[in-house]
Amino acid sequence: MTGDFTERDEPFALFASWFDEAKASEPNDPNAMALSTVDETGLPDVRMVLMKGFDEQGFVFYTNTESAKGRELLGQPKAAAVFHWKSLHRQVRLRGPAERVSDEEADAYFASRPRDSRIGAWASRQSRPLESRFALEKAVASYAAKYAVGEIPRPPHWTGFRIRPLYLEFWQDKPFRLHDRAVFRRPQPDGAWTKERLYP
Repeated sequence: MTGDFTERDEPFALFASWFDEAKASEPNDPNAMALSTVDETGLPDVRMVLMKGFDEQGFVFYTNTESAKGRELLGQPKAAAVFHWKSLHRQVRLRGPAERVSDEEADAYFASRPRDSRIGAWASRQSRPLESRFALEKAVASYAAKYAVGEIPRPPHWTGFRIRPLYLEFWQDKPFRLHDRAVFRRPQPDGAWTKERLYP
């Protein structure tokens, strides 16, 4: 990317530019992000997920709502995430409230997934104890037989969440750890952005 990114005034356009560059340079999963949630005690939890879409409304990922992150998001609907693109020496941090996507949006994305992934969404009791690998394979075979013909419906416990950022920070590596950092903030998801530079 040319020019001083800290002069950009709109964070989603800046993210789109950086993401396009990451898709060209990252060897695997440029859409991977570390997602942080909190449980009922306030203890944070973090794991890697794949962002499946973004626009000015926010950043979308999908999950089983009965998983650890699903339960945490339903109990405390807020999240933080970070993208780290090692090939570009860049990262983007974001945080804000998280909301479920519409059923129509979840249905459309679910229908676009490979058939085996849709079967897996039915078979996996995500985050819960698994007595053996055979039990999982048996569940997969059972649902594959059940949905051998026709479309596979989206499980009621499988949907997407959209993080609507109140905070977006762009970080660019520079020599001697004198990195460039610019942060965008807004008071609510539909509010106006303010921007400032940060010390490294």
